[in-house]
Amino acid sequence: MNQGFIKTPLIAVIGFAAVSTLVFAGCNGNAGNHPTGEKGGVAVVSLSREEIKSLSFSDLFKPIEPKEMTESVFTLVGEDFSVLTAGTPVHYNSMVASWGGWGILFNKPVVFSMLRANRYTLELMRQEKSYTMSFFDAEFKDDIIQFGLSSGRNSDEKMKNTKLTAVQTPAGNMVFKEAKLIVECKLIQVTTVSPDDFLVEENKKFVVDAHAEANDYHKMVYGEITSVWIRP
Repeated sequence: MNQGFIKTPLIAVIGFAAVSTLVFAGCNGNAGNHPTGEKGGVAVVSLSREEIKSLSFSDLFKPIEPKEMTESVFTLVGEDFSVLTAGTPVHYNSMVASWGGWGILFNKPVVFSMLRANRYTLELMRQEKSYTMSFFDAEFKDDIIQFGLSSGRNSDEKMKNTKLTAVQTPAGNMVFKEAKLIVECKLIQVTTVSPDDFLVEENKKFVVDAHAEANDYHKMVYGEITSVWIRP
């Protein structure tokens, strides 16, 4: 199984102040024509897949400040479906990731992720110096799983075959229209973990065993949050 897809514990990082949750409020001008539901006591518009595909990025998403996110990070990262995407419109790649979170570092809002060193998406993140972290509702589970079943290094079939709809953000980063939350990031740091830094034996054993696959240790990846978008 691809490690990027395996659900795993959240790594605690000293110096991070946890920022959690996401506000799902408001609706667009088509609200009266679509079924609605509730999230946190607030009515939200439910669009079909076909409607989502037909709308532009600006029609689907609205910007919020990082501090306005109010949905639990433990749910979004630990239980929901987080997708990291990097590259250009000509060539990009996505992976499923479930280790990480967000908070404050160097007085900036940031996200952090722990990734295997040989992940192709990580290579593109380093190349472009930017990436996105996207979260989806459960109805897109089967679509998201596909990103964790194969690499995009030697073939673009994985990205061509997805039923999700790729789109550029105003800043030019690649995301998917079906996401409920998008966090855009500027890559600011990539560090290599050391087994000697792990004080829990099972965690130390994990990174040592994983070294055999990539001939390198996991990377801690930090990105400054540049934009946050939600789909009301």
